[in-house]
Amino acid sequence: MAAWNSLTLALMAASAATIMATTAAIGMVRGGVFKGKSASFALISMPIMVPEIVTAVATLIFFSIIGFTLGYASILVAHIVFCIPFAYLPIRARLDGMDESLEAAARDLYSNKWATLRLITLPLLMPGIVSGAMLAFIISLDDFIITLMVAEAGSTTLPIYIYSLVRVGITPEVNAISTVLLGVSVLIVTVSYLVGKKK
Repeated sequence: MAAWNSLTLALMAASAATIMATTAAIGMVRGGVFKGKSASFALISMPIMVPEIVTAVATLIFFSIIGFTLGYASILVAHIVFCIPFAYLPIRARLDGMDESLEAAARDLYSNKWATLRLITLPLLMPGIVSGAMLAFIISLDDFIITLMVAEAGSTTLPIYIYSLVRVGITPEVNAISTVLLGVSVLIVTVSYLVGKKK
């Protein structure tokens, strides 16, 4: 059950975070100069710069103030917000390295903005999107501190389950689960790095 919760949360959080990060990256890079651009970048990057425990406590306080019930939904929202910058940075880097003349050529050939985005920008951006999505997935899958703060009984994830087992004592089950989780994390991060470097 804990593994299923972790997997479904990571998939949904990574998908939502990647969509938001892609939209934000295109707006920041291709949107020209606009008021508050630097502040927007700082806001997107904040979850990376601020210690995770601070983010976790702030998220818990915010949920308490607005009366948001803790559980599966609260973990999902917290993971989406936390994963956005991790998806954003590879996408932004890929977009910065793209040749804008290809998009300009499409517009010169009477392609509208939607067609240019769908047929030119997104296919060229896809390695960055895939890399960002994989990175967001593994960040969500491995997250412990934020999840511990906003979870409740019945919404246990794999890292929390491992923690509860470790408090009782180190068993072969803990070693096996930890090894598998570490191996999956290393594999996904490696693939994400290789995909992000793809020309």
